Amino acid sequence: MRHRNAGFSLIELLIVVAIILIIAAIAIPNLLRSRIAANQASAVASCRGISSSELTYMNMYDQGYAASLAALGPPAAGTLPTPAAADLIDSSLAGGVKSGYAFTYTPGEQDSQGRYQAYTVNANPADPGITGTLYFFTDASNVIRFNATSVASSSDSPIQ
Repeated sequence: MRHRNAGFSLIELLIVVAIILIIAAIAIPNLLRSRIAANQASAVASCRGISSSELTYMNMYDQGYAASLAALGPPAAGTLPTPAAADLIDSSLAGGVKSGYAFTYTPGEQDSQGRYQAYTVNANPADPGITGTLYFFTDASNVIRFNATSVASSSDSPIQ
C-alpha cells in the first residue's frame, strides 16, 4: 500500500494566494477612503474646537483672541493655565498637526490695547489625496468653510 502525503499542492496554494490578493485589491481602496473621511471629520471637529476655545479664551482672559494655537494649548506639567498656555485644546492640535492635517493659525490685527480682534485658521491635508482631499477654513465668524482643490478662504462654501 502506498501512503499519500497529506498537504497542499502548489496549484492549490497559488489559488488561495490569488483569492487573498483579489480580496485585498477590493478592500484596501475602501480602507484608504475611510481613513481620508475620518481625517477630514477630525479636521472639521478640530476647527470647531478651536473656534469654541477662542470664545472661552476671550471670556477667561479678557485679552481678545489668542496670539497662537500654542496659547490655546496645555501648560507645562504641574503649572496652572495662563494666557500663554490656556489648556483649551490638546497638545497635538496646539502644535499645528493632527490626524493628517496641518493647522495654520493667523491672528488678526490688534486694537489699541493690544488685543487681537480676529483670527483665521486653515486646515490643509498634510499629504493631499492621501491624508485628505478637502481644505478647511474658519475665522472669528465660527463658520467652517471648505475647498476641494486649493487652500480654503472666507469666500468658499460653508460646510453643511
